[in-house]
Amino acid sequence: MRPHEKLDVYNLSFQLAKEIYKVTLDFPKDEMYGLISQMRRAAISIPSNIAEGAGRNSKAEFLQFLYIGRGSLCELETQIKISKELRYVDEKRYEHILKQIEDIFKTLSGLISSLKRKD
Repeated sequence: MRPHEKLDVYNLSFQLAKEIYKVTLDFPKDEMYGLISQMRRAAISIPSNIAEGAGRNSKAEFLQFLYIGRGSLCELETQIKISKELRYVDEKRYEHILKQIEDIFKTLSGLISSLKRKD
């Protein structure tokens, strides 16, 4: 097992990415190169950056990739809010995804803080 696969935040963000792919299947086709593409790229970026950072040689590099992943998470949060406003996502699914984002943000921030304290 790779080091990133042991991290809760990696597994949570992996599940979120799958959820985003599923929810965007129902978006209007004219959003294929707009919101759908943006949301999928942001969602994929989160676990991908965690994995890449975990595979690096230093804690400083790992932290940098965690910050990038957290930025992508915030980007995705904005995009899901826009999707709700445009009525592409119903209230129940929106709340579920927002909860996932909140949980990942807290977990990711906790990991970042823990790594910074170890300096």
